[in-house]
Amino acid sequence: MNKEAHQYELKPILGLLDATAINIGAIIGAGIFIVTGIVAGLAGSALIISILIAATIAFLTALSFAKLAEWLPREGSVYDFAYKLVSPTVGFLAGWMWILSNIFTGAAVSLGFAYYFTAIFSNLNVNLIAAIICITFTALNYFGIRHSSIVNNFLVLAKLSILIFFFIFGLIFVNMENFNPFIPFKAGVFYGAYYIFFAYGGFARITVMAEEVKDAKRNVPRAILLSLAISTIIYILVGLTAVGLVGASRLSSSNSPLTEAISATGSIEAIYIVSTGGLIATATVLLTSILGVSRMVFAMARKKDFPKFLSKLHQKYNTPYYSIWIVGISMVILVLFIDLTRVVAISTFTMLFYYIIANVSALRLKNQERLHSRFLSALGVFTCSALLALTIFVSPDVGTIGALGLITGAIYYFARKSIR
Repeated sequence: MNKEAHQYELKPILGLLDATAINIGAIIGAGIFIVTGIVAGLAGSALIISILIAATIAFLTALSFAKLAEWLPREGSVYDFAYKLVSPTVGFLAGWMWILSNIFTGAAVSLGFAYYFTAIFSNLNVNLIAAIICITFTALNYFGIRHSSIVNNFLVLAKLSILIFFFIFGLIFVNMENFNPFIPFKAGVFYGAYYIFFAYGGFARITVMAEEVKDAKRNVPRAILLSLAISTIIYILVGLTAVGLVGASRLSSSNSPLTEAISATGSIEAIYIVSTGGLIATATVLLTSILGVSRMVFAMARKKDFPKFLSKLHQKYNTPYYSIWIVGISMVILVLFIDLTRVVAISTFTMLFYYIIANVSALRLKNQERLHSRFLSALGVFTCSALLALTIFVSPDVGTIGALGLITGAIYYFARKSIR
């Protein structure tokens, strides 16, 4: 292989454990540690129903991603799937919305990190702390996926341990009266599902770096489903415990809801442990967000949908370093000027858009001949579309911002195509 070709080739160095840990790192973060408060304000004590609705929709789409990843295990994920199965235009728009979604996700978890950090060290500027953590993790990604994976594996183990501690220790102090009134079918439960879906957004992260996974055809689909199952169990246990400790009203009034919940135990040590968990959880999602978006930009540049220099790899670290720094700086700009709730809503809107495209792509797989398999993909299209339609009621201006993002991507694509 010549030197020029080597500049654009990634190496498979991640095993199933690494791939699963990257996905768990991408899933469990701001969703459970931050968005829990937002959802509690909408769904009340029926927060668990919102979690279950979002989990069901996520699993349907995860099945489509698993089939697609088995069919085409390469860097690019939904961009490459749609590019080959639907059309290059749809593929570009899917990739474009993936990038927007995960840049907003990175901004959201950076702010989440800052809120938990200031819960321990008060009188610090939230936006500044968020910007600093963005720059730190951008630099870590620059030095290579192996370093990022090792750090991620350690952080994932730590945050899972802390969440299990939250559940076991908090369970002793749960007050069943905090679940009253329990109203599972009110509109707020469905609005809550829209926001908590953000918490599941990382389940397809590993598909964006499939070329860096050993035996990707087998390990990437397994990592998707295994990580989503583990995360859902954790979400259910933690959600029930949080509501049982302080009730939905107190959860909704806090920017660090799990710290607020564990404070009901009266244990200062437990408060610090859970606050540390918030820092670790949001940090891992940020790490994998930068990792994922930079690989998507790399994949799109390699197909010349973005400038070619964005697909160039560092000679020593084998990372798409231009893409990494552009993504990191974009996140820094966002955290300095935008609030958490709006960031989450925009990220969820754009995420649902490309999930719809992923399900449509799965429907077009020639080897998907079984009726039940096609039905599940069609159900994935329907459920993601229904959740996307909720944007009109949850936050109409977010729908407008999302649509403008899509239009901007379309204008860029056709202008670049015309020039070429």
